[in-house]
Amino acid sequence: MSKFGTLIMGPAGAGKTTFCSALIQHLRLNKRSCFYVNLDPAAEDFSYEPDLDIKDLISLEDVMEEMALGPNGGLISCFEFLLENLDFLTSALEPLSEEYMIIIDLPGQIELYTHIPVVPTLVRHLTRYGSLNISLCAAYLLESTFVIDRAKFFAGTLSAMSAMIMLEIPHVNILSKIDLVKGSIPKRQLKRFLDPDTSLLEDDNDDEQRGGRLVDPASKESVMGGGSFKKLNKAVARLIDDFSMVSFLQLDVQDEDSVGGVLSYIDDAIQFHEAQEPREPNDEIDYGDDVMTE
Repeated sequence: MSKFGTLIMGPAGAGKTTFCSALIQHLRLNKRSCFYVNLDPAAEDFSYEPDLDIKDLISLEDVMEEMALGPNGGLISCFEFLLENLDFLTSALEPLSEEYMIIIDLPGQIELYTHIPVVPTLVRHLTRYGSLNISLCAAYLLESTFVIDRAKFFAGTLSAMSAMIMLEIPHVNILSKIDLVKGSIPKRQLKRFLDPDTSLLEDDNDDEQRGGRLVDPASKESVMGGGSFKKLNKAVARLIDDFSMVSFLQLDVQDEDSVGGVLSYIDDAIQFHEAQEPREPNDEIDYGDDVMTE
């Protein structure tokens, strides 16, 4: 029996947990069952209580205290411990039917799925290569305010592409918190960032903005606006353009249509609806035992 789920990931502050809450609310409003898994051992505040929480297995605070590690090292240790105790996930997810959407919320330390094989190993266990046979789609969130700093935007886009290559599962890339930039960036200009290419760097007016002023060569302004830095950005942009893998959806979690639009892409990627049997009007829906908290 197939199962269906989505991995919610992205850098810290991208709005992953907020998106999980909006997704759960949207699923419930549309009478769909869901199962919420929190795999961030440092997370504490939830709008919806997780059905399965990694802190019931191990917490970041305990690891940092007992092993004298910092936050990043502690997170890696937590996930290594999880990989040694995969029954924690298997026993909870195995009974779920194909009607459920499994929502898995990951930490914001992107090195977990772009630099080291911790999350890729976990994904192999969850998907068809493992015993659970979950059809997974990764949803990578990048905060839309990154578009204001194009170097930062391309760095974030490169991280998204790296995650796509490392995880080898269907991917949906999302510009989150789109409401924060709608009033400050024209709609036509914002659309250019949905399919990133090198042309975004061609109209960089950094030299004109500096206006020929004398700038300390060692200053941040000089380094970030210097020729070498621009060449690096263009090389990153060309790499992204050459692979032509990354495009973005816009997300405003306050807008039900926006959340529903992103969910429709996730459903298509994992072929959720193709696996569902016709439902009778009076069929009961299992919403889980968790309740919304203030």
